Parts: sequence; structure tokens; C-alpha cells
Amino acid sequence: MSGLASMPGEELQRLLDLMKGSDSVELKLTIPETARAKTSAALGVDPLDAQMRQVFFFDTPDLALNGAGVVVRARRRQGEDGDTVIKLRPVVPEDLPADLRRSPDFNVEVDAMPGGYVCSASLKGVASNQQIRETAGGSRPIRKLFSKQQRAFFAEHAPEGLELDALSVLGPIPVFKLKVRPEGFARKVVGELWLYPDASQIVELSTKAAPGEAFQVAVEARAFLESRGVDLSAEQQTKTKTALEFFSETARAG
Repeated sequence: MSGLASMPGEELQRLLDLMKGSDSVELKLTIPETARAKTSAALGVDPLDAQMRQVFFFDTPDLALNGAGVVVRARRRQGEDGDTVIKLRPVVPEDLPADLRRSPDFNVEVDAMPGGYVCSASLKGVASNQQIRETAGGSRPIRKLFSKQQRAFFAEHAPEGLELDALSVLGPIPVFKLKVRPEGFARKVVGELWLYPDASQIVELSTKAAPGEAFQVAVEARAFLESRGVDLSAEQQTKTKTALEFFSETARAG
């Protein structure tokens, strides 16, 4: 959630240009294991407020989609419908078709964390938890999880000849997600705990901002977290990359 303003001038200008064309900015920070208990106490987190989720990715064993900048995901959610997404990254907002930008299911977002950022375009959909479960179990074709518009978006950006139904199921990853409004901070903070099959974990904090206020929110978030003793210097990890690499290795070994 910090480090934006400390970027070199040329890099900072690229980031500003991306944010101007995006719909939102998400500021992210991964928390090291040694600091999680202290961070949880500082934010006033109650673990019983967390929602359980299952995240499934779809790709080839050698991650051909990921190599092409495409992410295909389905997510089961406790107590509500699941969701799906076809995501493309990195993108340049002004290069995206106008008809997609007008779609209520389409979002262009800059994800920023200490040391880096990426602009992505996501086309979202809805699927029932049962439909996702059937697809993950192999009794329902993968393509049927996604809308006609999502399938067209996939076909446009996936490697030539690669069909949705030819993808492997990579997952699931159990995830616990909760939202909190910490005392002394005016914005909602989202916490996610991702549990990987090798017993490793990633804990990520995030907060969203409109593009025009992202730098101010980053400064405020940094000041708030530092005042609560939260470690901001840890090496950053990305949830999706870690998941894909783990399941890719498993799929290739099998």
C-alpha cells in the first residue's frame, strides 16, 4: 500500500497514465508470517467474520494462458453465488475496445504494491457454487461456466487453437476473506488468507481507491499501518502466480 511516490520519474509517469485510463486502483500489501498476529490485532480483525471461498484456475499444465497474459478463474463463495472472470494483463486502457469499456461486467484496474504495479482488464460473470463444483469435478464443460461475452473475450486473447474445454483445473485454493474498517482509518480494508497445498500461506491486505485519489490513499494507508507497527518492508508475493506455479508443477508431474 505504499511506495508509489518513490518511483523514478519515468516509471511514475507510466503509472499515472495507466491510472488515468483505469476504472479503479487497488493498493495491496502482503504481510509476513512473523507480523500477522500483530497486524490482526492492530486492525481489530475478528476471524469469525471471514467468508470462506474456493478459488479454481483453468490453464494448461505448462501455463500457456498465463504466458499469454490471460487468467481464467472461478470462485465459490460461502453464503452467496460464485463468480467467474476472464482477465487480461498487462493492458493499456486506451487500447481496449469501447464496447467492452461500456459493459457493466468489464473493469480496468491498476494493482499496486510496494515495488511494482500492473494494469489488468477483467470481464466478470456469475456461476452457482454447484456449477463450479461440477466443472471442477469434470462433469460439466468448462466453457459452460462462462458467458458468451466472456468466451469471445477468451478466444480473442488466448493462444491460437486453445479452447476453454481443453484447459486443466488448477485448484482449489481455500481462501478466507474479511472486510474491516479499522479505527483511525477512514477506508475499508480487505484481508485475504490463501492456504496452499504445501501448507504455505499468503496474507494480503488491500484497499481500493478511485484513480484520482490513489496516491493520497496510499500515503494515508502507509501512515496508518506504520503507526500501528505493521511491517511494510517484507518481500511481496502475488496470490495468483503462486497458485498457478504450484498447480502447474503438480499437473506436469501427474
